[in-house]
Amino acid sequence: MKKSTIWILGVVMALSFLSLLYWQISYIEEMVKMRNEQFDEAVKRALMAASKEVELEEAERWVREDISEADKKAWELRSQGSSVPTQRFMLTSPDGTIINLQPFSGLSGSSAPIDMPRAMISRKHGAKSIPRTSRSQADAIRKRYIYQRALLDEVAWQMIYHAKDEPVEKRVNFKNLDQYLKSGLVDNGIDLNYHFKVIDRDGREVYQCPDYSPKGYEKTYTQPLFLNDPPARMSFVKVHFPDKNNYIFDSVSFMIPSIIFTFVLLITFIFTIYIIFRQKKLTEMKNDFINNMTHEFKTPISTISLAAQMLNDPAVGKSPVMFQHISNVINDETKRLRFQVEKVLQMSMFDRQQATLKRKELNANELIAGVINTFALKVERYNGKIDSELDAECPDVFVDEMHITNVIFNLMDNAVKYKRPDVDLHLLVKTWNEPGKLMISVQDNGIGVKKEDLKKIFNKFYRVHTGNLHDVKGFGLGLAYVKKIITDHNGTIRAESELNVGTKFIIALPLLKTKK
Repeated sequence: MKKSTIWILGVVMALSFLSLLYWQISYIEEMVKMRNEQFDEAVKRALMAASKEVELEEAERWVREDISEADKKAWELRSQGSSVPTQRFMLTSPDGTIINLQPFSGLSGSSAPIDMPRAMISRKHGAKSIPRTSRSQADAIRKRYIYQRALLDEVAWQMIYHAKDEPVEKRVNFKNLDQYLKSGLVDNGIDLNYHFKVIDRDGREVYQCPDYSPKGYEKTYTQPLFLNDPPARMSFVKVHFPDKNNYIFDSVSFMIPSIIFTFVLLITFIFTIYIIFRQKKLTEMKNDFINNMTHEFKTPISTISLAAQMLNDPAVGKSPVMFQHISNVINDETKRLRFQVEKVLQMSMFDRQQATLKRKELNANELIAGVINTFALKVERYNGKIDSELDAECPDVFVDEMHITNVIFNLMDNAVKYKRPDVDLHLLVKTWNEPGKLMISVQDNGIGVKKEDLKKIFNKFYRVHTGNLHDVKGFGLGLAYVKKIITDHNGTIRAESELNVGTKFIIALPLLKTKK
């Protein structure tokens, strides 16, 4: 499958998952909003019902107190032998007629109103006596109803003119208010813990519920206790719910697993795409490795084959010098082939476990100087030179001599492989100290590396692309080997490069005195 096709499928699937995730989150947000609105509406209805209950309770108290007061006065007057004063009302009856009504002076045994007709049956019973008596009784009941309605109207006027002046503590039974709130909330489907407090007309807090807590106070519901009071004299009850957010969350929690599963699928899909691209990259690297290995092995094998054929020539056997030369070629090419195979086997071993290092105390300046002397001949073939500035005052390190020697050798060999054809090769090797570290740098004036390739040069099998040319031999294992060895020595390596200017490798190794 082409890389572009994989990209298109990946983008389409990713957008599909993201869209699904977005709509699920949007749906949850909409549900939360709707549940909040329903909750607010239910609380408002419950508070309105509690407010009405408080008003009804106050009206009942006023009626009860008014009747009790009237009975008390009537009893006192009768005890003193005085006549009970009466008061006449001018009322309009339901049928529109005006009635002069003298109310009862008391409801516990006082005399009847003087204007009320008495229901009496004539001594001389006639055909019309029963209907007349019935009409008389109905008229008495009607007038009694009008009187009691007038009594309630009087109580209502007293409440309007006098109740608003009383403090809210006298007007409201707070325990009953708590019961009204609880009943109203339960009737509207809300069974949550709540806290409330009462604020009087001056804004003063006059009551808090016994278990009052400010948690959740940022969302408070306010309701006037007496809706008919003047605005300037209104008292309020304020209610809040500490567990409201949990209540709303629980109502939409069934959607959470769906979002989690979708998110997990999205992560799995992204990881799958990553693995596909990684495998594709590894496949390309494997193909490059096979191609490079073919080129690397073909040359020594061809040389050995040619030398073997020359040894079959009788003329070669007669010339000891030629025979010795051909034997040396076979030996060198065999070593080269063995070295390449060893590098592949080493990297395979490093994939399975950490390299077995035979560490010992070494002077890094002396080790590097020896490598430079050995490598100088190879550099001179390209009209190049090696300069060294081994200035480290504390060069002692605890390392594996063979592997560290190979590291320096590989870095110098890379400089030779990637030299510019139009410029004489120049290598600069330096050592210096930083706190607790020995620093080593190998700098060349070769072709350099692009910035996008610089981060990948330490990857196994990676080689900077040079088109279809195979003028630079290798498997792409050298720098991977270098990084592995330095890392196993608890060190670090980094590269600095500029295209057509050169490359500089910087190694940091722990000093001998810092080893544990």
